[in-house]
Amino acid sequence: MKIYIYILITLLILGCKPEKKSGNEKLQVVTTTTMITDLVKNIGGNKLEVQGLMGAGVDPHLYKASEGDVGKLFNADVIVYNGLHLEGKLEEVFEKMRHQNKKTIAVADAVDKDKLIGSEYFASNYDPHIWFDISNWELITESLVKQLSELDPKNAATYKENGTQYLKKLAALKTNIGEKIEVIPVEKRVLVTAHDAFNYFGKAYDFNVVGLQGLSTATEAGVKDVQKMAAFIIDNNVKAIFVESSVPKRTVEALQEAVKSKGHEIVIGGTLYSDALGNEGTPEGTYLGMYKHNVERIVNSL
Repeated sequence: MKIYIYILITLLILGCKPEKKSGNEKLQVVTTTTMITDLVKNIGGNKLEVQGLMGAGVDPHLYKASEGDVGKLFNADVIVYNGLHLEGKLEEVFEKMRHQNKKTIAVADAVDKDKLIGSEYFASNYDPHIWFDISNWELITESLVKQLSELDPKNAATYKENGTQYLKKLAALKTNIGEKIEVIPVEKRVLVTAHDAFNYFGKAYDFNVVGLQGLSTATEAGVKDVQKMAAFIIDNNVKAIFVESSVPKRTVEALQEAVKSKGHEIVIGGTLYSDALGNEGTPEGTYLGMYKHNVERIVNSL
């Protein structure tokens, strides 16, 4: 990994030449995850040129920048990323670029530490999947509006208006989601998924969240993990388990077979979007649509 980081940083410094910009050109923003790309586009509208590094189904825990990505990062006016070591293999790159006076924004910085969920599995010591609490996403929206306005004052009014409208949509989503989840008795709110990405969702809506692979997808679940989870499912009479769009489904299928081998039935309740949105141009390709999709799958299955 260190060799990879060294090569990438070297390319950034020596292999690319920044493009000169006129005063009339749009602010060039490079984003990492699809959730952040969607948010920045909602705030920026047609006033920003936004390039997302990661597409639908891409796992940010394991993502490596391509040569083309290196050029995008080097020529960006600002880089917006999640932080809390979600983009593990890129974290040192962002740190190096900060030392070279490249403007970088870690959206997680907008969330107070007391609102973060602790984790011993990340170097940050916090669970990085902050977008699954809509309240966090509201804080992040407000922070991005402020920071983009400071970077691009001539379009500040647009960012503020777009941000206000998006915050209204987030508030409506929060109300809608809360009403849907109310139909599930609290004792039935057990969410079993491929990896432990939904703790913020669980905390917000009283779910017991259990993931086969823990918080990161860097290490696959082993046979003991599957057997332990199968026992948990049987003991708690869980009705459904879920695969994730950015994680191979084989471990969840193995879990289903392990439960069945013990004489119990368990269904796969469908695919949830965890570390990436759906395909661009679909409802699930937006944060709002992704969240609605996930909750509908969970409610219908549990």
